[in-house]
Order: sequence, then structure tokens, then C-alpha cells
Amino acid sequence: MKITSKELREKWLNFYESKGHINIGAVSLIGDGSTGVMFNVAGMQPLMPYLLGAPHPSGKKRLCNVQGCVRTVDIDAVGDAAHFTFFEMMGNWSLGDYFKKEKTAWTFELLTKVFGLDKDKICVTVFEGNESVPRDEETAGYLKALGIREENIYYKGKEDNWWELEGTTGTPCGPDNEWFYPSTDKKCSPNCDIDCKCGRYVEIGNDVYMQYKKTENGYIPLKNKNVDTGFGFERMLMFLNGITDGYMTDLFVDVIASLERAIGVKYGTDESITKSMRIIADHMRTTVMLIGDKNGILPSNIGAGYILRRIMRRAIRHANKIGLKTDNLLEVAKIYIEKVYNEAYPLLVEKESFILDEIKKEIEKFNKALELGLKEFDKVINGIERHKQFASKTGEIVKDEINGKSAFRLYDTFGFPIELTVELAGERGYSVDEEGFKQAFAEHQEKSKAVQQGEFKSGLSDTGEQTTKYHTATHLLNAALKKVLGENCHQMGSNITPERLRFDFPCDHKMTEEELQKTQDIVNEWIKAGYDVTHEEMPKTKAVEIGAEHQFIERYPDIVTVYSIGDVSKEICTGPHVKNASELGKFKIVKEESSSAGVRRIKAILE
Repeated sequence: MKITSKELREKWLNFYESKGHINIGAVSLIGDGSTGVMFNVAGMQPLMPYLLGAPHPSGKKRLCNVQGCVRTVDIDAVGDAAHFTFFEMMGNWSLGDYFKKEKTAWTFELLTKVFGLDKDKICVTVFEGNESVPRDEETAGYLKALGIREENIYYKGKEDNWWELEGTTGTPCGPDNEWFYPSTDKKCSPNCDIDCKCGRYVEIGNDVYMQYKKTENGYIPLKNKNVDTGFGFERMLMFLNGITDGYMTDLFVDVIASLERAIGVKYGTDESITKSMRIIADHMRTTVMLIGDKNGILPSNIGAGYILRRIMRRAIRHANKIGLKTDNLLEVAKIYIEKVYNEAYPLLVEKESFILDEIKKEIEKFNKALELGLKEFDKVINGIERHKQFASKTGEIVKDEINGKSAFRLYDTFGFPIELTVELAGERGYSVDEEGFKQAFAEHQEKSKAVQQGEFKSGLSDTGEQTTKYHTATHLLNAALKKVLGENCHQMGSNITPERLRFDFPCDHKMTEEELQKTQDIVNEWIKAGYDVTHEEMPKTKAVEIGAEHQFIERYPDIVTVYSIGDVSKEICTGPHVKNASELGKFKIVKEESSSAGVRRIKAILE
């Protein structure tokens, strides 16, 4: 291997430290709630407050790090050679210090002097300009002066070479400069360039120049300009080693070798087994990182814990599929902890026993449920096959499809998420009537409502105007408690009448007067701010990924409604809401008491 992952990490950090940057290290993978997503999904995300003007705690204006990220929106693509749920971003930033001249020179120096790339082959893209912002000739000029060939400089539009926070005003934004390099000297055609779909040109990173402020009327120049650089760690490691399969870098080779030994099959010789190996390697790495994080989470049915559980259970299922045992999965986790990330993430070594214990518990728990569920799944498939045999005599056409009621029974009785049923069915050449599943789910909800003797959804006693206000207020209370007591605080039950709201939440102590006052003040600040209440339908997996609050996610249908109150609250919900927080009046907590062991209860009114 030309360069190892540890060498790449060192080279990046050493280079920028030599340019006066301080290594700020990696922050938690779990988002702090300030950017509206559950996990940190980009290297610059944790630095947003400082890019928006707040001074960095270090007191420095030149920063660098290698930041871990988790993204699961494309989890179904994991299994190919290029997708990962955990990945790292190499970054460096200038907070109102240097700008385009220095940054173009340093990226060029890093690529040519440190990584040995040929300057004549480097290609770049810059912003072509539009009616609001001029063409970025300044960056192009610096690139030409460095020796980048003019024919290798491409001008691109806003969708390619511009960065801004969509839907906001008063925030920094600006053009970006992306760097490309050919993976081979052989062109697929005379017109082969960075826009060619053949994959010859690899995007290896980009430099964003935050030089404008976005306003309602357009863009105005910023006094303090920032630089935000992002280079994908895994992508760069593959590129520098001439590898097109991400699972063949030293981040994975020992894990893959361990899997090969365990099942006696060589990676790459069987397409299905290779896919399972990749899923196991990726998902177990993400599992280790999330449980071992400084704000580590555990598998559960809510929030980030639900995402972790889904990742773990997908890995376990593929392990069972190719004949791996619990000890084999624990061995994979050990390789990541003791060999691959022991230096970059020393906390993993400290938490090793804890991480392994939690993985083992989840494996045992899921295997018990899986064993029963798979038997039922096989019964469903066998039933369809028998029906097809009978139908062949009568001329009836039977689709290779699991009906909605069967899919719902697998979910309701055996705990199979609809995603798992769809995946299993696909492997057997079957589809799933997902619309029928949603209908069966809705019918189940209607029956449940009837049993509740007239109670409305979301703990409401009716859907009148005042009750609707109280229901919206519970969303703000939930969000405020997270700020006061921590992100692990969540709704455990609620009851709402036209006179008051009642809200249960986990807490190991009686809330202090200061905590209660702070909670009340935060809710009233948000009411006074007059945030709009909006809603959007989306797949529940996306809702969880963007950090929408929820309870018992496995009980929801595939498509859910997410209600947002400005940027302070985001919840999956089914009840009525006001249109703007200002309609709520004044929020007042009238009582805080114990509901049960480890659970507190707040009663509040609107004045």
C-alpha cells in the first residue's frame, strides 16, 4: 500500500499545522441539535457557530482536524464498493484570517508536493457567476498563477460551485473551488473531461470561500471572510492508492481477512457474499463508533438509538446469512478498536469492554426475534408458492408479492420493520405490497383508537382550539427540556385537555427551581419569536435521519408527517397544531412531580 490511513491522517494534520493551524480534534458523532440533524454528517457542521461569527473556544482563527461523520440516508446502497455509513472528512478553516490566495496555494502544494500529483493533470472548477454574484475570476487567476493549465479550469453554475444554507438569510455563503484528478491517463473518448460519466476524473476535495452575506434582496460582501475546506478521507485514501474498492484500503483489509477466515470464502469470488461482507464491515465499524463515542448511544427504539439498532440488526442478519457467529462479529469490532482506530480514537480502547458487551447483548436479543420471524416469513413465502401451484390449474395469476396484511403481521407480532421484510423479500425474488402494509397499519391504529374510548391521537381529549394550542406547546416543552436536561430527555407520555397539558419524561431527580424556570423561559422565548409551524410528509427513515423526535418508531407506517416549529422543534406527529407559535400566549409550569421510578411529570397551562 502506497500510503496507509494513519499516514494520510498524519500528513494532513502535519501539513496544516505547519501553516499555523491548530488541530482541534474530532467532536462527537452525535449532533448537538443546533443544525437540525441527528448525526454530524459533514466535517464543517460542528463549526457552523464559528463560521457564523462566534469566536472559537481555542481563540485561534486557523483550525484543522479529521472529523468522523455518520450518514444513513443511503444505507440501502451500502454493500457496493463505495458507500459507507461512517466516514471521515479532512478539514481546515480560516475564521476571517487568510483567504483565496493562501488557500489555493496550500491545496496546490499539498496535492503536488505532499501527495505527488502532476500539476499538469490537476483539473479545477470555479463559480461561473450569475445575475447576483460575479464570476470568480480571482480564484481562477490564482490557480493559473500556480501552474494549473487554463484548459483544465472549468466554470460551473450555482448548483455545482456555490455553497449556502438553503432557506436562510443573514448567513455566510460563497463560491467553492473543487479539485479533480484523472484516475488513468487513458481517455474513453476525445471529449473525455471532468463532466464525463466514465468515472475517469475523481473529485478529491473542495475549498469553499464564504465571502458574501445572503440577504432577502441578494448577496452583499462580508467584512470577515471565511475558508472551509473538505476532503473525504476514505475517498482520498482510495485515490492515492489507486484503489476503486473502498473495502480494500487498510481501514478494512484486516476485517475482510477475518471474515474470509471465518467462512472460508474469498472476498470478491461470490457477489452475494461479498455484498454481505461489505455490509458487515461497514455497519460494525459504525456500531463501534457510535457506542464508543464520547456521547455514546445504545440501541433502542427511539432517536439515534433506533438508527444504531437498525444498523446493528442489518449487520447481524447478514452475518447469519453467510454463517458468521457472535464471536466473529466481536472479532470484527476488536480489529477496529485495537488496530485500525486505536490511535485516532483512543476512547474506543478505554470503552472496549463496554462496546463489546453491548454488541453481544444486541446480537442475542435480535437473534431470538429473528429466528421466530424468519420461520414466519418462510411460511408466508411457502403459502404464496402453494397458491401459485393451485392457481396454475385454474388459470389464476398470482403475483410474487407479500400482501400488506402478512407484512403487517411480521411487523406487529414478530418485530420485523417493513424495511427488513422488503429486503428479505427482494432476496427471494418477491416484492411487498407496501401500500397494503400502510393500510393494515392504519386499520390497526383505528382499532386502537376505538379501544381508547374516544381519546384522540397524541394524547388529546378533543381537537378544539385550546387543546390544539396545548398540543403544540408540548412540542416546545419537549424541545426545551432537551436543552435544560440533555438530548436524552424525551416524551414518555402526554395527556392534553382544554385546560392544561401533562407531559412525562425521563429524569433521575426532582427538577430544581432554576431548571423549571429556565425551561419555562425558553418556551416563552420561542413563543415570542413567532416561529411558523409547518409540516411535511416523508419516509420515516428520512424523518429519523433528520432528527425528528418520535416514540416507538417501529409502530409508524413508512410515510409519516413531521411537524417543525421554526428551527427549534421537529417531531413526527399526527395531532392538530396552530399555524404560528405566537398564537399560544404565555406558557406557565404549574407543577412538577414524580410519575413513576425515573420518570417526572410536568403540568402546565397557557395564559
